[in-house]
Amino acid sequence: MNSLRKVKVMDGVFWIEVPEADLYILCGCPADTVKHLMKKGLIVPAEVNGVPCETGPNAILLSDVMLQNGRLTNLGEFPVLQMLYRQGMLLPNHPNNTGVKPLLIGHPDAIEAQMQYIFRGNYGLINQGEIEDTGIPADQAEIMMRIKLKFAFGRIRPSSELLASLPVSTHPVEIRNQLFICRKGLNIYEFSYKDEKVTVDLNLTQENIYPSPYPLNFHNVKREYFSVIHSGQGDGWDINRPSMGSILMFQGKIYLVDAGPNIEYSLMALGIGVNEIEGIFHTHSHDDHFAGLITLIRSDHRIKYFAPPLVRHSVFRKLAALLIISEERLADFFAVRDLVAGTWNDIEGLEVLPIFSPHPVETCAYYFRTFWEGEFRSYSHMADISSFSVLDKMLDTGTGKDGVSSTYLEAVKNLYLMPADIKKIDIGGGMIHGQAEDFKDDASNRIILAHTSNPLTTRQKEIGSSAPFGVMDVLIPDYSEPLRDTATAFLTAYFPGVAQYNLRKLLNNPIVTFNPGSIIIKKGDVNSMIYLILTGIVEKISADAGVYNILSAGAMLGEYHSLHGLPAKNTSRSVSFVQALRLPAGSYQEFIQRNDLNSVIKNLNDNRKFMQNTRLFGENISTPTLNKIAQQMKMQHFSAPHGESLASLDPHDLCLVQSGQVERRLDGNRLEVLGVGMTFGEESSIFLGERRFQYHSLEPTTVVSIPGTLLREIPVVLLNLLECHEKRHY
Repeated sequence: MNSLRKVKVMDGVFWIEVPEADLYILCGCPADTVKHLMKKGLIVPAEVNGVPCETGPNAILLSDVMLQNGRLTNLGEFPVLQMLYRQGMLLPNHPNNTGVKPLLIGHPDAIEAQMQYIFRGNYGLINQGEIEDTGIPADQAEIMMRIKLKFAFGRIRPSSELLASLPVSTHPVEIRNQLFICRKGLNIYEFSYKDEKVTVDLNLTQENIYPSPYPLNFHNVKREYFSVIHSGQGDGWDINRPSMGSILMFQGKIYLVDAGPNIEYSLMALGIGVNEIEGIFHTHSHDDHFAGLITLIRSDHRIKYFAPPLVRHSVFRKLAALLIISEERLADFFAVRDLVAGTWNDIEGLEVLPIFSPHPVETCAYYFRTFWEGEFRSYSHMADISSFSVLDKMLDTGTGKDGVSSTYLEAVKNLYLMPADIKKIDIGGGMIHGQAEDFKDDASNRIILAHTSNPLTTRQKEIGSSAPFGVMDVLIPDYSEPLRDTATAFLTAYFPGVAQYNLRKLLNNPIVTFNPGSIIIKKGDVNSMIYLILTGIVEKISADAGVYNILSAGAMLGEYHSLHGLPAKNTSRSVSFVQALRLPAGSYQEFIQRNDLNSVIKNLNDNRKFMQNTRLFGENISTPTLNKIAQQMKMQHFSAPHGESLASLDPHDLCLVQSGQVERRLDGNRLEVLGVGMTFGEESSIFLGERRFQYHSLEPTTVVSIPGTLLREIPVVLLNLLECHEKRHY
């Protein structure tokens, strides 16, 4: 029997165990890895010396890179919490608390980033000065700091007190007890124990992403005037449901309340593309409410980030640690819209009240309302609140320094109990979550119990309802045609300057629905219809050509080939429920000719085709956005057969190889050969540094250049370049 055992958990994640050495190593830790380990039977309930606990890892091998295919690779917060608390490695007098700390293994930069991210995940803002820097008055900041220290048992502890670390190089390093590890390449590691060896490869192929631990049914969601879609009722340990979250629809716009792990799968199941999202209202920075933020960056526009500055600074410092960038740089990814806590904020007719909620990190609960038929219709989202019994333990003992006043605590409770038409509450219990019993006399019309992995008790069922994934509560129905408005906005952006009466000819066509998994356009077919995607997600595929694009709202399908009676070169297939405006090719052709757009359409199509076949532009970029880029693209030809310097290219432009090959050099030394579709020049055009590298063509080459100022407005492009930049400079 082998002493060194390797188990594949999923693509890019492995389990290594050597029981003789008392080592159980999780290799790779993307979102919800703990749930995958539970489903694989690698974390199970146990009992040690009569004390209930769980099995699990005692070490984590981190990915060398922070992003793979646009997804975060190192989200160790919940695996570390599982080790410290559910295994008992930190609990006083627990038999598993032997003094051996959980171990982080990997590249020194990855370890440092993970230590900072876990530190901010534990505490958020770490002193009164940081709290005051968000605009909180000194007396209130002092109270908040006292609450934080109550949760932290009196002291902010650096991650190094909780975790050990082991940097790894290309030479074998002993983890402990004769188990060695060495790096063989980017994200490739070899473990050796006595005379046994195994290798793990944490790299994802370009086609793969990390899977969700739970399946979700597809829903065809109707766009209502004001409604709540229940997109998550579980917690960070629930292996069958997404973490607590909601989606608000208001006047045709879609807002998230929190973004937990695997939010992209939830959105896909609901037929919502990331480009359809207007903004996110954020409660706090714990991973089960935070890990999906990276999904929102994979959009072709800056999604609005709504939160009081107190919460935003706490969240952004944690996210900046993960991405290894400055907090200020995050403004490139989101459109920040600060809210005033304790006040009703007007968000284009939707009123929002954030209230401070005592928690280990800076946290807000939210009330949402709008006026209709003589009264307010309202929804309250109360994630990660504190139970009244925990609040009572924070009462000042009389010194004026070790707690908060009864007046303050009563004010918090009264805000929790403010009635709403629909109120979703956290009933996770324990030291940092709420209790259903606190709301037994709440006057809200409907209370929904969430943030738990346990079945509801009979007492809890008397207090509140459950809400399965995808269920919608309609507060105000929509009697208009919101999808027609969406189609109008897309066509106006697609054809700027065209008269509205001409656009009406296109708009006067049916909106059709495709079920998940339907082929909309089949490769090789000559189609008589063109489709403008209004909702949902479509994949565009050509296996032979290696094309795989993800398209969402605003994308046009089949335009060029249908106009010219040509067979389609790719298959377009619905991933979710999809609604699209169906345009007859003949009518569309007449519209194009009437407005003298033939040459424009051909030029834009050629440029879009090139862009969509690249990794940089292959995901979640709408047709109007691609057109905007295509209009500013420039091409430059370098014809020297034996190499030519590309120094004439503008350092403020991002460059892509359209044909030929480009060599990237540093001080005369070859670093990389770039082929068709690959980018260069991001260090100066996107990240605003100096162009340190030299570029030369290796054969006749055509280079496409795009102004960096334009691309810096497109978050998904920035994220893809950040991933490329990191791998390139590893």
